[in-house]
Amino acid sequence: MNRPLEQARDCVGQGVAAIDTPALVIDLDAMERNLARMAAFAAEHGLRLRPHAKMHKSAELAKLQMTHGAVGVCVQKTDEALALVHAGVHDIFISNEVIAPHKLARLAEAVRDLPARLAIAVDSALGIERLAQALDATGVRTVGAIDVFIEIDVGQGRCGAVPGEPAVALARQIATHPALRFAGLQAYHGSAQHQRTPAERRRSIESATQAVVGTRDALAAAGYSVPLVTGAGTGSFVLETASGVWGELQAGSYLFMDADYAANQNDADDPVFEHALFVKSQVMSRSEDRAICDAGHKSHAIDSGLPAVAWPSGLVFANGGDEHGILRAAVPGTELPELGETVWLIPGHCDPTVNLHDVAFGVRGGLAAGRVERLIRVDARGKLG
Repeated sequence: MNRPLEQARDCVGQGVAAIDTPALVIDLDAMERNLARMAAFAAEHGLRLRPHAKMHKSAELAKLQMTHGAVGVCVQKTDEALALVHAGVHDIFISNEVIAPHKLARLAEAVRDLPARLAIAVDSALGIERLAQALDATGVRTVGAIDVFIEIDVGQGRCGAVPGEPAVALARQIATHPALRFAGLQAYHGSAQHQRTPAERRRSIESATQAVVGTRDALAAAGYSVPLVTGAGTGSFVLETASGVWGELQAGSYLFMDADYAANQNDADDPVFEHALFVKSQVMSRSEDRAICDAGHKSHAIDSGLPAVAWPSGLVFANGGDEHGILRAAVPGTELPELGETVWLIPGHCDPTVNLHDVAFGVRGGLAAGRVERLIRVDARGKLG
């Protein structure tokens, strides 16, 4: 066992001061309030909840979400799915396209050998054919052995078949392979999640709704019912819910939140989620106009912007490179933290930040005076295949 992990385990039961820096910390109280709010929303509106586990990459947290009403979880990578299945998560949707034969072979072996219900998204004839070939080569011939969702492009401009008739052609192809079960449509508008105003997000989801309804109608005209429309994220799930079209929500970041989502303007009636994910850092150098903390890019992702400073208040974080963060006063006269003082950061983007850490410290009782209750493993860290 390596010494850093031993040191992390030694922190369990101790106060937050025992956590070495930089470190990923989960405020368990805030996380559980977020968990309860989303579970209550889904239940109130009669929707299935399938949160994105690519956000936390933790079997423990996936199971926690499922005990609070989630039907399962989503991931984006085959190896993410396999890591969670092996850790006891048994209902997983790979909400992404997989084309590589060796990845599909691993997936087919999991369908054959493991006690899990697996699903996958497709947007091409080649993807369907290779999936069917992998199942056949592995000896998986059970009718409906794997659920297949046709992904349509509802405005993201990334993956997804063109809405309408192209999806009908894919449904026809799925029907020719008994081991594949057409399970519905994948309709996720990722870029809508980060449009800042409610009006912008509303326009995007209205357009996405039209694409889904048009595709559903085209499939119905061809004799194919659509069992489920799945999608929606933390920034827009209220709008997908209001449409009456989506039956399953894939929001994930609500559990932790991050600085980027905090920049969104929300409607007054939207559920409010708290920051629950932090990077604990400390001041390692100080001068008259700045303090330098030990949390650089190796401890937090910057694709959605730099971290916000949760505490001490009145500070802004500037880019210091791989190992350093530069802290300055947001307004003149704000006192800078002293050498060795703790600095709590809110990551700009929670998903890739979590992927930089082996474990998170689960703290109960708040960041100021709480204690480390447990370590939470990042089981699918680095599972990129």
